[in-house]
Amino acid sequence: MLKVKSGDLDKLGLLYERHKRRLFGFFYNMSGDPNLSEDLVQNVFVRMLKYRHTYSGEGSFLAWMFRTARNVKYDHYKKNKELIQADLSSWDYKMVDNDNAIAQMEKKDNLVLLRKALMQLGEEQREVIVFSKLKEMKFSEIGEVLGCSEGAAKVKAHRALKELKRIVQKMEIG
Repeated sequence: MLKVKSGDLDKLGLLYERHKRRLFGFFYNMSGDPNLSEDLVQNVFVRMLKYRHTYSGEGSFLAWMFRTARNVKYDHYKKNKELIQADLSSWDYKMVDNDNAIAQMEKKDNLVLLRKALMQLGEEQREVIVFSKLKEMKFSEIGEVLGCSEGAAKVKAHRALKELKRIVQKMEIG
């Protein structure tokens, strides 16, 4: 990113190839909409190019990139006044064979349950879980993204996981 900042704009393509999947996963896990996720990934790189002068090189590049991604996501929902909602209709069951079909259906059901539960969490709790468990970011990086200490990020992740567990258990009962 420092090379992009200094004018070597071709390096942004390299960053795009390296990080597009990671960003797509973040947006998809936050919205459940693959088309929107692709658009938001593009918007992140446009914004990174536009605001390349703000990148200092201090701290983690991933934290800076995900902070930019969060801003893109917030701006999108603010502009379009959309509610974050999972599109579970795209989770079709696909049968491969009869022996494996029940196991696959149970796995899909568990994923659907988990996605529904994840979508019931507050925005920040969902982000912390996506960053820590799905994107496997370090707590120091999560703290940078959220604007808090590493210890506070750990506490937020613990509380978010505890709440997610409570929601899943409630959904399984009723």
